Amino acid sequence: MEVTGLSAPTVNVFISSSLNSFRSQKRYSRSLTVAEFKCKLQLVVGSPASCMELELYGPDDKFYCKLDQDDALLGSYPVDDGCRIHVIDHSGARLGEYEDISKVEKYEISQEAYEQRQDSIRSFLKRNKLGRFNEEERAQQEAENSQRLIEEEAQASTIPVGSRCEVRTPGQPPRRGTVMYVGLTDFKPGYWIGIRYDEPLGKNDGSVNGKRYFECQAKYGAFVKPSVVTVGDFPEEDYGLDEM
Repeated sequence: MEVTGLSAPTVNVFISSSLNSFRSQKRYSRSLTVAEFKCKLQLVVGSPASCMELELYGPDDKFYCKLDQDDALLGSYPVDDGCRIHVIDHSGARLGEYEDISKVEKYEISQEAYEQRQDSIRSFLKRNKLGRFNEEERAQQEAENSQRLIEEEAQASTIPVGSRCEVRTPGQPPRRGTVMYVGLTDFKPGYWIGIRYDEPLGKNDGSVNGKRYFECQAKYGAFVKPSVVTVGDFPEEDYGLDEM
């Protein structure tokens, strides 16, 4: 095949390799020598430049020629947009060897050694008393959490199990139901009110993460904060959910 020069400064090609199963689409300058081109391909396929054999295929995947002159320019070969350059590795590596990240050696450091480093995130937080190392902020947050828990407990104490109620949450219409549970839960901190709605407007059947707090049909149960629950004479309403 005749080797010709092309005027376009760059070319968009696909790169494949005998070491892996995927293709990469890259753009390269035609002014690169084949030797320089191989050095760039090292970062793409993982093969050493000295162990590469390059084959050029057309956009229809038809074999054109080998890129076997290291001092020749890439643009001196019939490389055009959509062509594929296949890298054959002669280093002795196996197919897929550079794809298995489980074989990559990972850097590990002990907690003791990490604690002694002065350039770590932990050290920065300590020096600047940020995050969990800010004792004042942490104490204030704990005090706020304690106060919130006391307020929720006081609100929950006014909501007896078995009473009728109406739930009003922002952005949703009022929903009526029966109080089935009052107290702490395992799924989130604070006090929660378990509601059995009159219609399937809930999210569960009275259980969360495998723990049951009360019994009801699926989609009839929900847990809400005491602040959105009003206890009173709330008879069942016809929501029209059974109408076609």
